[in-house]
Amino acid sequence: MTKSRLEAFSDGVLAIAITIMVLELRPPEDGYTLKSLLELLPTFLSYVLSFIYVGIYWNNHHHMFHLADKINGAVLWKNLNLLFWLSLFPFTTAWMDKNYTQPLPVAVYGFVLAMAAVAYLILQKELIKAGGPNCKLAQAVGTDSKGKISGVLYLAGISASFIATWISITLYTIVALIWFIPDKRIEKFYADDNEI
Repeated sequence: MTKSRLEAFSDGVLAIAITIMVLELRPPEDGYTLKSLLELLPTFLSYVLSFIYVGIYWNNHHHMFHLADKINGAVLWKNLNLLFWLSLFPFTTAWMDKNYTQPLPVAVYGFVLAMAAVAYLILQKELIKAGGPNCKLAQAVGTDSKGKISGVLYLAGISASFIATWISITLYTIVALIWFIPDKRIEKFYADDNEI
């Protein structure tokens, strides 16, 4: 399988995840008042947060595969592992937006975010293994301080959900903001090459 085929399949899965999430957005049932619209604010904000996460994964997946030298069967399976966790975003988003004051839905949302991050890291390590220790991706990734900070914040968010769900949601939002700021490691490393 070529990188382009793997990327096209991944793009399709992410597009479907976004489509399913947006289908959860429905107009107010009682019509036309501002109050009825404001009642949908948690649903809309959950969608926005999850949409940003999907966008971050899509962007970083693209950059990572741009630098990947080789793919093999192990890479395919590790990529499917990542896609599995990302495909759960619509479910956990819908559950959390309807129950954002309840600990379990907010904790499960954070757990799925954390597992997607772990799956991404596993995929990244497999791509580096396939390409060798001196491959372009290994050189570009470096120490991955963003990833380490994210892991701590996810664990804190999951734990905090049983104290106050707003703390958890704030921590998940902070992680999204950390990654929303473009990761320059790969772009700096590959600036002189073709378009990313």
